[in-house]
Amino acid sequence: MPFENPFALAALLSVIPLIIIYMLRPKPAVLSIPSLMFVLKLERERKRVYASLTKIVQDPLFLIQLLMLILLSIAAAGYYYNSEEPLSGEHTVLILDTSASMQVDSRFEDAVGIADGYVSKKNSIILASDMPLTALEGGSASAAHDIFQKVRPGAGTADLSAAITTGMRALSTEGGRIIVVSDFTNSKGDDPVASKNLAESYGIEVNFVKVGKPADNIGIINGWIEATDGNYGYTGVIKNYRDRNESVTIETGRGASENASTSFTLDVPAGETNQFTLGNLGPGITTVRLNVEDSLPVDDKAYISIPETSSQRILYVTDNGKLPSKTALSLLPNSNLTVSKSVPAELDSYSLVVLAQKETPIGNSSVERIESYVRNGGNAVFIVSGALVPEKTEVGLIKLLPVKPLRLEDAEEGLEVEEVLKSSITKDIRSEEISVRRYLNASERTGSTTLVALEENDVPVLSYWQVGRGTVFYMGLSDELGENSWNNFHNLPEYPVFWIKLIQWLGGAGDISEYNLETGSLTSLSKTEEIRTPTKTFTSNRILFDEAGIYELAGKRIAVNLYDDRESNTTADASELMKRAVSEDEPGLVRADTYTAKNDITSYLIGVLFLLILLEILIVRQRGEL
Repeated sequence: MPFENPFALAALLSVIPLIIIYMLRPKPAVLSIPSLMFVLKLERERKRVYASLTKIVQDPLFLIQLLMLILLSIAAAGYYYNSEEPLSGEHTVLILDTSASMQVDSRFEDAVGIADGYVSKKNSIILASDMPLTALEGGSASAAHDIFQKVRPGAGTADLSAAITTGMRALSTEGGRIIVVSDFTNSKGDDPVASKNLAESYGIEVNFVKVGKPADNIGIINGWIEATDGNYGYTGVIKNYRDRNESVTIETGRGASENASTSFTLDVPAGETNQFTLGNLGPGITTVRLNVEDSLPVDDKAYISIPETSSQRILYVTDNGKLPSKTALSLLPNSNLTVSKSVPAELDSYSLVVLAQKETPIGNSSVERIESYVRNGGNAVFIVSGALVPEKTEVGLIKLLPVKPLRLEDAEEGLEVEEVLKSSITKDIRSEEISVRRYLNASERTGSTTLVALEENDVPVLSYWQVGRGTVFYMGLSDELGENSWNNFHNLPEYPVFWIKLIQWLGGAGDISEYNLETGSLTSLSKTEEIRTPTKTFTSNRILFDEAGIYELAGKRIAVNLYDDRESNTTADASELMKRAVSEDEPGLVRADTYTAKNDITSYLIGVLFLLILLEILIVRQRGEL
């Protein structure tokens, strides 16, 4: 039965009270009359009943109210009918490429003008970047024009295939057409021509409209930061897409003003790359700008972010002057290392205390100072040694550690370690290269977190927990040298990198790579926060970095750069893709050219009811009853 709610038809029973009301009459008076007159009276009453019924049926108010009750019941039941409708071309999905290459010359302005010319009665607009963004869904022509006036290109890479798939979903019911306006020079994801053919196989017309022409460009296509000589250094790669050699002037600046502080020139051969390096980068924002005239300005500038918290004062307490951990800490960029044989009375001026006692146990008074320092927000790292075995360790220190020391054990064949929990501290450690020959058997404490453990017996070797407002980190991989060394971790090239990441993590800075991203990166935040991009401010718990520049979120200043050789290649020609797009191979339809439409008539019933109410009012007023 074509009703959304057939049980609502029970409302038709309301017709019975209506008929009863119209049939009610005043009760006759009781009189004493002869029998013959009674029979004649009865016959007259019978005729009167029939006359009443005829009168009711002829009363226009009764007919109107009867019809109103019937229509109300049908409307409540949700009557509809099905019909086969042809796929319509009135719904147009406009896919607009907003990738970095669309910033070349007037490509984007031309694309907007072309897309605006395809606007129809019903429109959806999808912005194609690293992930498709639906800017308008089933909107009017005026709404589409408003969107085109506001939209701007980003600095990511367009996923045209994903955008076409999104458009297919928008047209899955009633059909329509998809218009893709792009330079088609670069696309991530699947082949857009394959997605076009798939959409057409479902009866959806797809048109590729190309904008732009090849242009020349010189840009920064890559860059990375690394610690060198105790400081952060930056290496940038410049590519010359022109057909002639170029001498490029490079200017560097500091802070938000980006005022040039130094400049130098770099020769870049035609069609090739060249590198440059910047050393001794301090905390904050550093900008690199190419002083060139080309068609794509977004890759003429690079941003470098060094966390403000990366400059730290570290206290290193040890009774052994020659330890790899001491050497690694002395090479940390933007840090000040103080070495001491004992724990000083005052620790508040230090951002981190590293305790690497090998033979001399830490005294009870020193433990109390360390605990007070940590509870007030300081950070302490304990490097395992024989001085931490229970028989040599103060009870207060055992309680302070995130593990419970048991005893020293040897493993002549060597034990492997495994990453228990992924973190920025350990992501570059090659655990399969580490061999542990001696270790402090210990158990994990409730409330602590283990990052790395021995593979055979799950003894924690990298573990931490919170104490008050600070953090205590336990490093169960001793760095003692010589024939009696406990393991080989300190001999691996990633050992200094491990210390850099650990100090950054304890200082709240995180990995330096977290402050320097490429466009197209997607980050989820632990909570909704205010996010400031190079062009706007909004609140969210998720951010797609689709612009080049400085972002501010969660207390961090993040530098985002294009760094994409294919997007910077403005000389690319999309003729091969366009030839495939207009290939004469017709796709086979896998869907009919009509669809079943469900037509609801409730709105029409409400209109008829409104007219009946007006008619009823007119009749009552004409009778003088109103």
